[in-house]
Amino acid sequence: MFKFIHTADIHIDSPLRGLERYEGTPVEEIRSATRQALRNLVDLAIAETAAFVLIAGDVYDGDWKDYNTGLFFVSQLARLSREGIRVVIIRGNHDAASQITKSLRLPENVFELSTKKAETKIFNDIGVAIHGQSYIKRDVTDDLSYKYPAALKDHFNIGLLHTAMDGREGHDLYAPCRIEGLVAKGYDYWALGHVHKREVVSENPLIIFPGNLQGRHAKESGPKGAVLVQVEGGEVTALDYPELDVVRWVQCDVDIKDAVSGFDMVDLVRETVGREGLNAEGRTLAARVRVTGNSRAHKDISSDPEQWSNQIRASVADLGINIWVEKIIFSTKSTLDIEKLLIQDDPISNLLRNLRDLRQKPDELALLLKEFDDLKIKLPPEYRQADDVLNLGDPSAIIPLLDDIEQILIPIILETGQD
Repeated sequence: MFKFIHTADIHIDSPLRGLERYEGTPVEEIRSATRQALRNLVDLAIAETAAFVLIAGDVYDGDWKDYNTGLFFVSQLARLSREGIRVVIIRGNHDAASQITKSLRLPENVFELSTKKAETKIFNDIGVAIHGQSYIKRDVTDDLSYKYPAALKDHFNIGLLHTAMDGREGHDLYAPCRIEGLVAKGYDYWALGHVHKREVVSENPLIIFPGNLQGRHAKESGPKGAVLVQVEGGEVTALDYPELDVVRWVQCDVDIKDAVSGFDMVDLVRETVGREGLNAEGRTLAARVRVTGNSRAHKDISSDPEQWSNQIRASVADLGINIWVEKIIFSTKSTLDIEKLLIQDDPISNLLRNLRDLRQKPDELALLLKEFDDLKIKLPPEYRQADDVLNLGDPSAIIPLLDDIEQILIPIILETGQD
């Protein structure tokens, strides 16, 4: 009986930008998260007395800024070497031979498979054959697995491959292959990399994407880690998915249909984010919040979104849990029935119809935008130079905002009329 660990897409020192925008952002903790996750992986391998560790590509995020990135990785491999734990690595698109210009000698227990052709590493003491090939360049469009050797008799055969298979959302189609082709090789386990979401592609034989070791942004949400595999008598007898991330990214959707005021909305967000914080089990939580729903609180929110964003941050900070609210997106609407107002015959319905018409008449919208020329001149230089500045002269940039104008303007007019 032996155990091994399958990991991929470590992306050590992956660059993260824009973290200093808000007070209390755990900048250093987030930037060091990929390193700490690797330490956790090494701790696990030692604690489980793993026979070997497989890394299915993308140890790095690209060329090193300096040698510290490589030195850190080698130091962690050395910890495994001292415990007699072997490591087999292939390069992926981010750390292909053409991408990394610096190099350091790896410990003797580490075996990096060839970039020139498929190679097999055999561990005779435990009857294991590991087949794989590294990327020589970033853009590998051939099916590398096609030229992997046939399974070795009387061995537990593993295929180590960095691939998007037949395509996965958000990932370039590198080293494409089909499940039928992998099965045909007769291997007992396929250790895949490249796709950052955990997926068991097949159970017989086992074909697994472990996902990346540490989420790096809001689109890489949820638990992250590796696969711990136990083999006995030439068969997999146990699988586990230990969570090794140190910063947990989550996306919190909060429906505020029952909220009456902005403060009600804040309480609902606080409750949802707090629950996610407890589920993170002591990890730092990086939360992206999306507030939705037709709500009476929409008026408060739309009147000053920045104020309510900061009310949310202050409320979450008071929870006493290590939570960072990375971004807040307001997608609320008023409780008014806009479609019902449209079919009436009064000034409000005429205004609504004119707003709807502007979507189909960019020339008229362009004429209307000329009214903003004086405003644009008065804007401070720092606003005009900002990355996310609203281009008041571009009709295509204004059209998506017309829905917001409906939701903000009409309730204000109606309430003013009632008063």
